[in-house]
Amino acid sequence: MTDLDIARAYEPATIDKIASKLDIKEEDLEFYGKYKAKLPLHIAKEAKQGKLILVSAISPTPAGEGKTTMSIGLHDALCKLKKRSLAVLREPSLGPVFGIKGGATGGGHAQVVPMEDINLHFTGDFSAIESAHNLLSALIDNHLHFNQSPQIDPRSVLWKRAMDLNDRALRHINVGLGGRSHGMPRETGFDITAASEIMAILCMALDLNDLKKRLGNILVAYSFDRKPVFARDLKAEGAMAALLKDAIKPNLVQSLEGNPVLMHGGPFANIAQGTNTIIATQTGLRLADYVVTEAGFGFDLGGEKFLDLKCRAAALAPEVVVLVATVRALKYHGEQPLAELQTANVDALRKGMCNLEKHLENVKQFGLPAVVVVNRFPTDTEAEISAVIEECEKLGVRAVTSTAWANGGEGSVDLAKAVLETIDEAENDFSFLYNLDLPVEKKIEKIATQFYGAAKVSFTSTARRDLKRIQELGMNDAPICIAKTQKSLSDDPTLKGRPKDFNFQVRGIEIAAGAGFVIPLSGEIMRMPGLPKAPAAQNIDIDKDGNISGLF
Repeated sequence: MTDLDIARAYEPATIDKIASKLDIKEEDLEFYGKYKAKLPLHIAKEAKQGKLILVSAISPTPAGEGKTTMSIGLHDALCKLKKRSLAVLREPSLGPVFGIKGGATGGGHAQVVPMEDINLHFTGDFSAIESAHNLLSALIDNHLHFNQSPQIDPRSVLWKRAMDLNDRALRHINVGLGGRSHGMPRETGFDITAASEIMAILCMALDLNDLKKRLGNILVAYSFDRKPVFARDLKAEGAMAALLKDAIKPNLVQSLEGNPVLMHGGPFANIAQGTNTIIATQTGLRLADYVVTEAGFGFDLGGEKFLDLKCRAAALAPEVVVLVATVRALKYHGEQPLAELQTANVDALRKGMCNLEKHLENVKQFGLPAVVVVNRFPTDTEAEISAVIEECEKLGVRAVTSTAWANGGEGSVDLAKAVLETIDEAENDFSFLYNLDLPVEKKIEKIATQFYGAAKVSFTSTARRDLKRIQELGMNDAPICIAKTQKSLSDDPTLKGRPKDFNFQVRGIEIAAGAGFVIPLSGEIMRMPGLPKAPAAQNIDIDKDGNISGLF
């Protein structure tokens, strides 16, 4: 059975019944049909404080690790143990849904429903973000057309357009063609909506007023005399915030086992912070005793950013980190060829443990305890599973297996028990990786050397100019959101396992003044992906009765 077949075999409860499990009043629900609702912002400000569980992973591989499936399985298992639990996850982007990765609602018997709705338009959050982004784009070009003050140098415009689909043809485009009445000709392009700074801002905003302030702080261009021009200079923030008035509210849905789930926001972790919204996480912590949340890609990307960016901004502190690994991924990091990953190979697995070991070391750098969960597949042998658990024991870390994909919450009960015991017994000395008063250059070096394992960090001449510009803008105390490949701990996607003695090169630094951080760029980061030769879209269909097929 496909994930979609499994999801349809379950009979979901109406969303008011799911809300009642969290003592949410029906009058507080904004219904989007029978199975989806938005929650009001005031819940995030209430006094109750639950315990936060962060799910992350080793460096991603083509075989996939299943963080979302493990997060949902852990949440369902906590509910089976009679704990008041809530999962808080990111929304899917349409680009991967129609591309190669597929949706982001979990898998097998550990899914969030309604699967079709969530993976398509859901409650319209991405559309609202896209509209707000492109409104600012239109205002910039209108400002140029009428040559208004401050006079923007069209060659300096930083703000592109956004669309929530993979389309390589839109990476570089020309606008304003056709004569004087059609605007000022200039070169620009499109980013995918998940890479928009509006998405990052929505996920960092504390409330509606903070959202509007952050939108006004977006750096869009420079004037001819090299003065910065912000969105507030174009009087754009009010209308943009109005477009986001509903998108800022968290979405309530459910797991296949009828347990409540919040899904809100969806930035990519190799470009932005890769975590759901602060508002959704805070809402979850007010409603439940345990909140399971995940960060995108490996712990070196989403995990570090969750802790250094999101937790710093929102005064959050996780109780434990769950690191997801698979036998297949460990063998891949141990140099076993992709086509042979289903073949048992304990030697390759032990060799690939160096990647998991480094991520565990990184968790310790934050002073947090960790639990390793092996997302188990039918092809995994007992010898391979035993080897992972044995190696983790040598590292002083508890490791358990999960069969959430096949068995739902029941398949993650051992994981839930291990997490609860770790929360109760393990030492937690959470602290940030760096202090904000360090120079931007030193903060980057600290992440690259201590966290990624680089021997040194180099800055191109462009990056040096960007450092100077950051200083001129008074953003030296900004936190760091490094954009790099998710495929390696290094900035080279071909380096598997635990790379050492490499040079981490910063080729430029973008300024996300609205989101409140700076973005060092290392390697080639694609902000507008392309479709594969055989995109998933070619297998998606709908019949005369409205039944969708081909989603995964």
